[in-house]
Amino acid sequence: MRTPIKIAPSMLAADFSRLGEEVCKVVEAGADIIHLDVMDGHFVPNLTMGPQLVKSIRNYTDLPFDVHLMLTHPQAFIDPFADAGADIITIHVEIEGPIQTVLDQIKKRGVKAGIALRPRTPISAVEPYLADVDIVLLMSVEPGFGGQSFMMSTLEKLDDLRKLLCAQNRDIELEVDG
Repeated sequence: MRTPIKIAPSMLAADFSRLGEEVCKVVEAGADIIHLDVMDGHFVPNLTMGPQLVKSIRNYTDLPFDVHLMLTHPQAFIDPFADAGADIITIHVEIEGPIQTVLDQIKKRGVKAGIALRPRTPISAVEPYLADVDIVLLMSVEPGFGGQSFMMSTLEKLDDLRKLLCAQNRDIELEVDG
C-alpha cells in the first residue's frame, strides 16, 4: 500500500513581514506539513531563519513543522529548533562532522529525524543511516536558491530509493524538495 502524498509548502517563499498570516494561508489551502528551510551562509551561500523565527510562528498551526537544516554544523542547532517546535529535523548527509551523532541527538529530543541528499550525491551515501531516520529528502535543485528548474534526474533517483527501501522493508517517508 502506498503512503498518501503530503503537501509541505516551504515558508521560504513566504512574505517574512507577514509570516504568521502566510502560515495560516497555507494551512487553509490544505497543507499537511509546514516546511522551514534553514540556511547558514556556509553550507549554502544564503542565510534564512533561526529558531526564534520558527518559535514565533509555532502558535499559528498544529501542523507538523519540518525543519530542513542546510547547515555545515547542525549539531549546535538541534536543541534550539526542537525547543522552538520542530516536529521533524532533517540534516544533510554532506555535513561536516558526525552524522550518526547528530541523528541520535535528534531522536533523543523525540523529534523525527530526516536525512537529505544534494542532487549529485548518490543514494548509497544515506544507506548507513536508514535504520535511524524517518524521512529521506531528495533535493531536486541545488540547495540554497529558490526559483531553480526541477532536475528530472530526481525522478529516477526517487524510484531507485523507493526500490531500495522496499527491498530492505524500511518504512521511511520520501520527500522531494525543490
